[in-house]
Amino acid sequence: MAELLKDRFFQPAFFDQLTKELTQAYSAFDSKKFKKLLYNKDWEAKELKARMRHASHCLHQTLPSDYKEALGILQQVAPKFGDFDAMLFPDFVEVYGVGDWEASIPALELFTQFSSSEFAIRPFIEKYFDQTMAKMLEWSTHENYHVRRLASEGCRPRLPWASPLRMLKKDPAPILPILENMKSDETDYVRRSVANNLNDIAKDHPSIVIDTAQSWFGHNKETNWIVKHACRTLLKQGNPRVLAIFGFLDASKVQINDLALTQHTLKIGEELEFSFTVVPDQDSKLRIEYGIDYVKANGSTSRKIFQISEGKHQANESKALTRKQSVKNMTTRKHYPGKHTLAIIVNGLEKATVEFELQA
Repeated sequence: MAELLKDRFFQPAFFDQLTKELTQAYSAFDSKKFKKLLYNKDWEAKELKARMRHASHCLHQTLPSDYKEALGILQQVAPKFGDFDAMLFPDFVEVYGVGDWEASIPALELFTQFSSSEFAIRPFIEKYFDQTMAKMLEWSTHENYHVRRLASEGCRPRLPWASPLRMLKKDPAPILPILENMKSDETDYVRRSVANNLNDIAKDHPSIVIDTAQSWFGHNKETNWIVKHACRTLLKQGNPRVLAIFGFLDASKVQINDLALTQHTLKIGEELEFSFTVVPDQDSKLRIEYGIDYVKANGSTSRKIFQISEGKHQANESKALTRKQSVKNMTTRKHYPGKHTLAIIVNGLEKATVEFELQA
């Protein structure tokens, strides 16, 4: 079983080092009081972000009551730490510093260089929209790649583990100049954030992302990767404008033959195995996927798309493909009994289907 994040971060060794550094930076720091507050009766049951927030509250009770004074101490200490543990420092700002933009924003700029201020910046976007978005545009050309990434990641409309930014979901226009500045960024960490931001936007404003993709594609190899990753949701939806950007043209005459299952009735926990052949009528670049219409708890179905391959195929050349798909329950998907449908999709077009029965 994979290690839980809460068992990896915010562990005693981190807090031992934190209290040591805090005591050196602020001689009046009461490390015993901090740990007594921290390790309360609810500590073990708390999940990762709840532990981080609780630790912020404990810092507030043991650092100076004056926010700027407390922040100055944390700014001295933060560079000694990294990874998710160090997200405690921007979290303190998120909880206690939203009322002081001038002091908090430079602190978030510093803290993100050792962890990430992607969550902490969001309340500032909501409260000081124009001011904060202007700062993020400035950050998009910052010399430190962690700060550049914050410029994108912090304003993602649908950032996981965070509340959506309603203003940017409604109108993402202020994000676009920020992303434009980083479309050829030298760092993969930044480019991936740019792509994920655009993918967020695509879920509410597909035409904006398609226009951006058409404008950016062909700029260079790195930008092409951003565009492809940014359009992943639109590609799975079979959007013809997006498919055309990447050379996936009309597949109405592509044949899918001999679609077959090794068994038409399976039990939850087993494996679905299927095979088919693909025969294009002309030399073609094909994106081949399969979709499964999963039965939900209420009896309705929901389709999940899985990619098989992308590549060039020669006219009238038959290519056999075989795939397996687990129907084992996982943390990310629970299976329910009932009639399911497997569909083969080529360049966004559903070409063949077959049903199978899933039993408990």
